[in-house]
Amino acid sequence: MRRPIVVGNWKMHGSRADNARLIEELGAQYPPDPAADCVVCPPFVYLQEVGRMLRDTPIHLGAQDVCADNQGAFTGEVSAAMLKDVGCEYAIVGHSERRLLYRESDQLVARKFAAAHSKALIPILCVGEQLSDREAGRTAEVVQRQLDVVLELCGAETLGHGAVAYEPVWAIGTGRNASPEQAQEVHALIRARIGVRDARIAAATRILYGGSVKASNAAELFAMPDVDGGLIGGASLKADEFLAILAAAG
Repeated sequence: MRRPIVVGNWKMHGSRADNARLIEELGAQYPPDPAADCVVCPPFVYLQEVGRMLRDTPIHLGAQDVCADNQGAFTGEVSAAMLKDVGCEYAIVGHSERRLLYRESDQLVARKFAAAHSKALIPILCVGEQLSDREAGRTAEVVQRQLDVVLELCGAETLGHGAVAYEPVWAIGTGRNASPEQAQEVHALIRARIGVRDARIAAATRILYGGSVKASNAAELFAMPDVDGGLIGGASLKADEFLAILAAAG
């Protein structure tokens, strides 16, 4: 049985005061025995401080990105070993904003996945199509290509130690979202693609939906058989909304 997981991606939001307030509000209302795992991913500069705030809570700490190299002359980058050293357990790789705004290739994303895994972080691989891809009927082609590069480099077993997040790019920050049926279709495709390599790992891999998930639509999305939780953007910055999504996942 796959345990649901909800991941809050704070993106480039927050301040020390805002973070403390959000964590305090989450802690005050957090269920004593949640039926889903919960992860928050603050900006790099706040990771250690937020990690200290989370120390006595069941909430896990994650990073929004990771360098593909473990050390060296890479100004501005943060390695998987460094993230592990400050208490991270998870790392997002290949988010659509990294692919689009910073031109990260499928190959670079796969190397980041491998780097995170090599330091015992749990990588969350983001895959998804743009609106033009969906309208042209290329959703399966794009998602499979992004997934296959990681499978080729890392293998299905390594992927099984992480998670996959399907984010239809046209539904991120736009107020639009895929219908539960559209989400399920792509989630099933992802699971089947992994299953070509290893059916056991495919059945155990957690696949999250990320695309304008809100408290109002979380329950129907998470009710789909291959949707194992969510990668949450803006709604993760509001304690009530984020906790309602967490409850829906459980």
